[in-house]
Amino acid sequence: MDVTTWYLEQTSRSDLLPAGRPAIEAGIVRAEVVSPEFSRFLYTAVGGDWQWTDRLRWTWREWEDLLGGGAETWVAYHRGTPAGYVELTPGRDASVEITCFGLMSWATGRGLGGRLLEVGTARAWDLADRHEDREPTRRVWLHTCSLDGRHALANYRARGFRVYDVVHGAPGDEDEGVTPGPWPGAGPRSPTTEGPRDGDRRECRPR
Repeated sequence: MDVTTWYLEQTSRSDLLPAGRPAIEAGIVRAEVVSPEFSRFLYTAVGGDWQWTDRLRWTWREWEDLLGGGAETWVAYHRGTPAGYVELTPGRDASVEITCFGLMSWATGRGLGGRLLEVGTARAWDLADRHEDREPTRRVWLHTCSLDGRHALANYRARGFRVYDVVHGAPGDEDEGVTPGPWPGAGPRSPTTEGPRDGDRRECRPR
């Protein structure tokens, strides 16, 4: 299957548009301790149904290098349980990329994706406030593709992101045809894995 990849951006903090109130209560907090184990858990739990496979071969040290290099992880919790997360990776040009974004399968379709994206984008804009060596963010960007949930692109646009490029057959975004699930041999999932209904899932295999 041919895959289309959209690249989206915000170039001003005022571009960010608020989301509606989600149907479930959720707190969104930063995972401040560098923990490759926790980050890999989030990556597989959210991305296992969506062909997030590039980082499965990463070593513990590679995860530590990412997290210790300035990346931030913001996690949504519902009743003490992780519901989803957003990962922010700063660039050298005062830009911040939303490299991972998504929800656990049980949390989709409840409006939480819009709220998580809103908070994650806001934290990308004020990232320099938490890192003295960073200059103020001038651009926040991400990419999504046609392998994502059918409402994903609309969700990003609803939060104020604008498409600045479209690529067909982008390297790394090929359709692998199968998904690994949250862990090898996990077996069939519940019906909630039918896919996001409110743009909760983002990213064609984060890199």
